[in-house]
Amino acid sequence: MSRKLKTMDAETLMTTPMEPLKFIVSGLLPEGLHVLAGSPKIGKSWLALWICLQVAKGEKVWGFETLRSKVLYLCLEDSFVRIQSRLFEITDEAPSTLHFAIMSDAIGHGLENQIESFIKEHPGTGLIVIDTLQKVRKTVSANVNPYASDYDDINALKQISDRHHLAILLVHHLRKTGDADPLNMISGTSGIAGGADTNFVLQKDKRTGNTAKLICTGRDIEGRELFLEFNRNKFLWELLEPIEMGQLIIPDEIFLLCNFIKSADSFTGTATELIEKLNLDCSPTILKKKIIKHMEHLHKNGIHYSENRTFVWRD
Repeated sequence: MSRKLKTMDAETLMTTPMEPLKFIVSGLLPEGLHVLAGSPKIGKSWLALWICLQVAKGEKVWGFETLRSKVLYLCLEDSFVRIQSRLFEITDEAPSTLHFAIMSDAIGHGLENQIESFIKEHPGTGLIVIDTLQKVRKTVSANVNPYASDYDDINALKQISDRHHLAILLVHHLRKTGDADPLNMISGTSGIAGGADTNFVLQKDKRTGNTAKLICTGRDIEGRELFLEFNRNKFLWELLEPIEMGQLIIPDEIFLLCNFIKSADSFTGTATELIEKLNLDCSPTILKKKIIKHMEHLHKNGIHYSENRTFVWRD
């Protein structure tokens, strides 16, 4: 007997407080499963290592803020000697919160348990990088559907990222043949790009050149192209053009609510009672929807809302 579908009506969904999506790199790398693809020897690993380092330190990735977290980098095509050499080139200090491994099991053959064990031993892990995806893929029988195989591998890792609210970044390759759509250039079937929450494609105009374009597309980020240049003295990908950030407009009601809760320390009551306190001209339903939509802004201001209709300010 099949299980009954669990549903939520649209009105309830719009007025139910939920944890906002956590971004490891603000506006660029949210919790979830992501792919960073580029041609061989283009500089993907230098970029991945630097991102790991910035997250572990809590320092910006170009203009994007990072959530300081513990990081695991599976450098499966490298040795500890090579990783050490790269660290010497890009930083003077490396935090103990950045961990490396040069060997692992494959997906479906122990990798998931290895990652789960690391997360358990290191609470606060926010980012895991697997370099490269191909190194953790099992040999597939000729009878297996390639799309299904690609999607299953991506989904196995995505379940871990979703369960622990962290980001997993898979370093991957591009096809040799070009395409008008960069996502079609990602090696494998569309099950890889389609199964990922975000896809980053690093492309050079000239193989021997220093400049490249990072194409960013995903479910939870603004689509954008970042123009980069590889600094051969610092071994870093540097941003060539300023980033234009799309900003969410905060309504006046939310600013009034923030000021009121900060002055009162807390408030418990219905949306109707809150409207009276704030002297607002809107319906309780509209106010509640605005509160839910801008929950992240409230959190940034130290204000927390609970199911019992209580607002609390924590400085």
